Amino acid sequence: MLLLKPDDAVLFIDSRYTFQAREEVSGIRVQTVAGGLLRAAAEATLRIRRSGRISLAHEPAHLTVAQKQAIEAVTKGRLRWVAVANLVENLRAVKDPEELACMRQAADVISGVFAEVLPIIRPGITELDLAAEIEYRMKRRGASGPSFETIVASGLRSAWAHARPTTKLLSKNELVVLDQGAILRDYCSDMTRTVFLGRCPGKVRRMYRAVLDAQQAAKNAVRPGADAAAPDAAARSVLKKSGLARYFTHSTGHGLGLEVHEPPRLGKGEKTILQEAMVVTVEPGVYIEGFGGIRIEDDVVVTSTGAHDLTSASRELLEL
Repeated sequence: MLLLKPDDAVLFIDSRYTFQAREEVSGIRVQTVAGGLLRAAAEATLRIRRSGRISLAHEPAHLTVAQKQAIEAVTKGRLRWVAVANLVENLRAVKDPEELACMRQAADVISGVFAEVLPIIRPGITELDLAAEIEYRMKRRGASGPSFETIVASGLRSAWAHARPTTKLLSKNELVVLDQGAILRDYCSDMTRTVFLGRCPGKVRRMYRAVLDAQQAAKNAVRPGADAAAPDAAARSVLKKSGLARYFTHSTGHGLGLEVHEPPRLGKGEKTILQEAMVVTVEPGVYIEGFGGIRIEDDVVVTSTGAHDLTSASRELLEL
């Protein structure tokens, strides 16, 4: 637990992390405590000022009710809670050159894994087995693990935007959505590809082309100075012309970095102004109940000339 004070910062740890902290933490004090991190942080907060109330900033999305109550049990009404959403995340939104290098490598890992597993995406393998192969091959390429639970959704289940893999067997003449990401040197990648097992019918070809065109339109709208709503509007405009906009049920993308979902969000009504060196996903999709779904997702970095792809796996419709 980290306490940022006006003139100091303290990282409270327990004895499990003493050796790790010596190696990984620099520039701030590290205090190993035995009586619980919450109590130690609360007591240190009280020492900031001898009397009166103390303003304590917290992130509502990360502090539980139980944790807040435990702190209040020690501070006994002396705290004035100040909610500050995304304070740290907004600082992380613009990447430095070292971070961008890590993210390029993480994107290379997942792009390579997809190419590697293509020969085993065949009828008869289960969604779970395919997901396991993807995560195994990530680690063989140096990743510490997946950025999130790998999604493999086939057939009618491909219309579930965030389906978890099951024991369902992949079958001929169906769509398969594969959403995968790798963590390399602490930074995430996130890439989705959709393939078809067998000869692709015309309806699927038209849907796929519409989603691919929507993705390219969204990428074209990613540039410094644009607001984060612009890529989403561009993608929906393309899908509307194809009569598919109502089947696009999520935002066009999100920031990427130490976490797989970070600011900025690329969606309707977003006011964030895109800046150089931000990294975002661009992932329009179409999901039709009783038929199937298609999503194409890439990681891109915002540059002075627009969006530059980090993920490189083929985006063309693959018939396997």
